Amino acid sequence: MRAKVEPILGVMKGRFGVTRVRYKGLAKNAHHLFVSCALVNLVMATKTFI
Repeated sequence: MRAKVEPILGVMKGRFGVTRVRYKGLAKNAHHLFVSCALVNLVMATKTFI
């Protein structure tokens, strides 16, 4: 399970800068996380696996 999750977290950290949570409100932190997850899904879907 860990091997499936780590590339996704790498894309999240590398491309979208998801490293730490800033204390600017729970709603804003949740929104940033959800948008980042959606964008990672789009990035991972466009990759071609051979």
